[in-house]
Amino acid sequence: MHSDFWHDKWERMEIGFHLNEVNKILLKYWPTLKVAPGSTVLVPLCGKTLDLVWLRSKGYGVVGIELSEIALDELAQLLRDELNLSIEKTRTQLNGEDAAVYRGDGVLLIAGDFFAVTPELIGPVHAVYDRAALVALPATMRIDYCNQIRRLSDHAPQLLVTFDYDQNIANGPPFAVLDDEVRTHYAVHYAQLERLDDRELIEQEPKFRAKGLTSFRQLVYHLHQN
Repeated sequence: MHSDFWHDKWERMEIGFHLNEVNKILLKYWPTLKVAPGSTVLVPLCGKTLDLVWLRSKGYGVVGIELSEIALDELAQLLRDELNLSIEKTRTQLNGEDAAVYRGDGVLLIAGDFFAVTPELIGPVHAVYDRAALVALPATMRIDYCNQIRRLSDHAPQLLVTFDYDQNIANGPPFAVLDDEVRTHYAVHYAQLERLDDRELIEQEPKFRAKGLTSFRQLVYHLHQN
């Protein structure tokens, strides 16, 4: 899946994956991670999610990485409007490619290639919130993605959301990432892969139901060391 796919989605505003409210999973399960306010949370492939605004409002530093500058322009404006933050936009180079960087009090947003971001650029990460990143990528990219997450976060605790459905009937994004794959990617690096939730969402997914699916399950994990 090439970057042009996602740029085109944002340019056309075909963003059915975007929620116009804070995700209920975050509200319900974030306390499980026991991350102290003041800690920095990485939100990979963040789009313009209100989840990041919520995390900042609760006193966490936030790092959002997203390919689309359109998305981060909107997210930066949301942070200004909702939290009265001053956000400055500058330019930088990531692996020789132009990227936009947005900085404010407790906020760092990067519009560019996720795989080109370095730990030195974003600083220490104390937790990861992955609602729509791993499942946005085809199988051929997910190993590299998980390696990059570990590189950027140094095995920080993670709240991870995936989906389980029959890809012989329908395909993503969001893609199906089954329990076995989650454990293949992360079990060596986390002592605990705790499944917090497993619920059926097919009645809330008319697009997938129309393709013939009878099941579309959402799985929520807490990845941690102890």
